[in-house]
Amino acid sequence: MSTTYPCVLLFFIGLAFAAPHRVAAEDWPQWRGLKRDGISPETGLLKSWGSNGPAVLWMARGIGSGYSSVAVVGNRIYTMGDAGDSSFVHALNAAEKGKIAWSSRVGKPGGGGGYAGPRATPTVDGERVYVLGQFGDLVCLKATDGKEVWHKNLKADLGGEMMSHWGYSESVLVDGENVICTPGGKSGTLAALDRRTGDVVWRSTELTDRAAYASTIPVEIGGVRQYIQLTDASVAGIAAENGKLLWQAPRRGSTAVIPTPVYKDGHVFVTSGYRVGCNLFRIGSNGGKFSATQVYANHDFENHHGGVVLLGDYIYGHSDSRGWTCMEFKTGNVIWSSPGIGKGSVTAVDGKLICRSEKSRGTIALVEASPDGYKELSRFDQPERGLKEAWPHPVVSGGRLYIRDMDVLLCFDLKKK
Repeated sequence: MSTTYPCVLLFFIGLAFAAPHRVAAEDWPQWRGLKRDGISPETGLLKSWGSNGPAVLWMARGIGSGYSSVAVVGNRIYTMGDAGDSSFVHALNAAEKGKIAWSSRVGKPGGGGGYAGPRATPTVDGERVYVLGQFGDLVCLKATDGKEVWHKNLKADLGGEMMSHWGYSESVLVDGENVICTPGGKSGTLAALDRRTGDVVWRSTELTDRAAYASTIPVEIGGVRQYIQLTDASVAGIAAENGKLLWQAPRRGSTAVIPTPVYKDGHVFVTSGYRVGCNLFRIGSNGGKFSATQVYANHDFENHHGGVVLLGDYIYGHSDSRGWTCMEFKTGNVIWSSPGIGKGSVTAVDGKLICRSEKSRGTIALVEASPDGYKELSRFDQPERGLKEAWPHPVVSGGRLYIRDMDVLLCFDLKKK
């Protein structure tokens, strides 16, 4: 069984004999939501929040340190964090104000570059949850109780190699019967593992770039299902069926290549920071053969790691060179830019942007998603703000806004005034 996007299938709730059901439209079962595009399909939410922000429904503690965002399916919320001598994945109960239902060990704690804690977001697929720790521990667990099903390490078991030292940050993709991950290295940049056993199904042996920090997206081009991934050397399309390299475009990144690619109508948009900028590639298909042609490259959109969203014909997000920016997708023309709330991450919902500043106050703003200009509808400073960078992306699910800040998870009501 599958939904429109096979990467999210069924969620198992309650007792072991209960019938599974499909993920609801308002769920957020993986990194950047149902379609991995950073857009929530919900409507009818508050049009403004007031100076104090939307009402706080609850606040949960005890999830540890880290930069993992959250996945939400039904009343279960999944995230990751370091505590003591381990890195953990947690399942929280939204109906009980974020009370932890179970916690399971993933691997050792810590992280490179002075940033401790896991960076990836869990992926929920039916009665299983898949998580990737910062040291390459890829673990499959039962969603009901957190019991480990299988465990692989991207370095030890798959010969993985990364571009730099900040640790694995990819949020893995579950597509059909396989888990798609990016070990990187000479054995193949991408790997497909059997979602039930963790056994290797294929490696992308024609693509051997090192892993960066971006997460894979599934698309269909010319009737062929494929995975688009961005590394520090190129952007490429890999056949879902067998790992064959379908197309590849050279695209040199620097230091850390992080944002998830964006795809629409045969075009792939990629961006990264450290003065690299953005590129748009047109992917051609003729008789099963593919090609990638660069449409534009510029420094107007240099997104570090806060992500971008595509709404209609326009890309929105923060650019290190311009501030909050609206760019025309197919031309690369900047429509507007604004300092806004400063550098941060973005999620879109109901024709609006929820922008989260990474700085000390953790300011969160509701912004009109329009090419007519930067228009803030509301802003407030995050309560219970920690001392570390506010890097986890906002999540909207079931009329609620989830904000992760190290050991704290805040749940806001986006429907009630």
